[in-house]
Amino acid sequence: MPRRRIMKFGGSSVGSAESIHQVAKIVAQSRTDLEGDLLVVVSAMQGVTDSLHAAAQMAKGGQREALEDRLSSLRARHKQAAADISGDIPSDVGTQVDDLFTNLEKNFLALADHRTAVPSALDRILCAGEQLSSILVAEALVRRGLQARAVNAADFVITDDRFLNATPDMTQTRQRSRRALLPLLESGVLPVVTGFNGATIAGDPTTLGRGGSDLTAALIGACLDCDEVWIWTDVDGVMSADPRIVPEAHNVDGLSFQEISELAYFGAKVLRPRTILPLRETGIPLWVKNTFNPEGPATAILPKPTTNGHGIKAVTAIPHLSMITLQGTGMLGVPGIAGRAFATVGQTGANVLLISQASSEQTLCFSIPSQFTERVVTALEDEFDAELRSRNIDRIFAHEEVTIVTAVGSGIRSTPGVAGDIFSATGSCEINVLAIAQGSSECSLSLVVDSRDGTAAVRAIHSLTLPNRKAHPPNRTSRPGRAIQRGVQR
Repeated sequence: MPRRRIMKFGGSSVGSAESIHQVAKIVAQSRTDLEGDLLVVVSAMQGVTDSLHAAAQMAKGGQREALEDRLSSLRARHKQAAADISGDIPSDVGTQVDDLFTNLEKNFLALADHRTAVPSALDRILCAGEQLSSILVAEALVRRGLQARAVNAADFVITDDRFLNATPDMTQTRQRSRRALLPLLESGVLPVVTGFNGATIAGDPTTLGRGGSDLTAALIGACLDCDEVWIWTDVDGVMSADPRIVPEAHNVDGLSFQEISELAYFGAKVLRPRTILPLRETGIPLWVKNTFNPEGPATAILPKPTTNGHGIKAVTAIPHLSMITLQGTGMLGVPGIAGRAFATVGQTGANVLLISQASSEQTLCFSIPSQFTERVVTALEDEFDAELRSRNIDRIFAHEEVTIVTAVGSGIRSTPGVAGDIFSATGSCEINVLAIAQGSSECSLSLVVDSRDGTAAVRAIHSLTLPNRKAHPPNRTSRPGRAIQRGVQR
């Protein structure tokens, strides 16, 4: 039975002509091995989107000379890559690069004239990086004898008009992507699709936010009923922890959609939560592989969980947070406290990452990014002014600089003693746990610890992912957490 596969390559995978040649080699081999259809989605060359964003700020600020230097550097980088890919064989890819930069310069000049970086104008600029890399990758594939063609996702990924972080319209995107891509596949063409971008129903360019190229691959995979999606990056699949924190971190060979969603939400950088949703709804498996080590370890992300025999598969952490606490005996049995608290927090723009409430309902605490601490505490004090004066709420305070450390694995739910092992591991390292929360999926357990204990907590819990390992106290003196009260205790 013919299969259909989509492969997405990230910015590091297409960061240079040499890397693009490696991508072309992988795609050519996959095309040979696969009895069916193959599509490719590409990100911009590494660093290009950030550089375009910086250039937009230069245009907004009227820094014409700096803007010209930045664009000249970007043009030269892509022209050199085009020349390296084409070699001595004549090609129009350099002309295509020039044409894109000519159009890009017009957009920057319009931005400079208006001195305002409106989101719609930024999206028109930021999507250029993927358009450039799709041309280069398609050329490299043609050089390998493949019938490849660069395709702009704006022609069929239809989104709302929330510029810089648009949400796709699945119905429109499915209809248009099938109309645009299936005839190419039927004629033997290998589409090289721009990631990260789309367009409104009116045709205004949009971008899909961080991780948008992965989302593009997942969307097309779901819309074209693909059998599998492969995400190619610069690491050997999903790691059991950040190797910069845990040197002995290892590849996780299998995760469920629920497990990878929890990891992504709690700080793992390989995939973002929005990428998983289209695949989870359709049951399409996803693989995470290393462009620069294609035969090395990889991670399969599947609809149903697999077991590793010892409960926890991976540990991740989110630092630079504050834990906000509402405390008071008068909260017991009073309806609406939590609803009012979170509505107030929502009005400040802060994202609540974790919630923990005592069973007695006398304490409600939640974690937010540190930069929102003052704003959130002040807003809560204003909202609950009457309760603070009547002492139904004793105090509202912030514990600053905390880290959420999360253990993920379906075995947390089904393996007896896993939670006890986690607390034993952290306790043996003299780590003070400030709050605990378990996800509704029961495949994650999160601890809030002082940020100075974050690394030690990740290492201690990670030791439980390996058989016959026990946590050992780190070579440091543990320091107690610090609770800082904000505002007046009434």
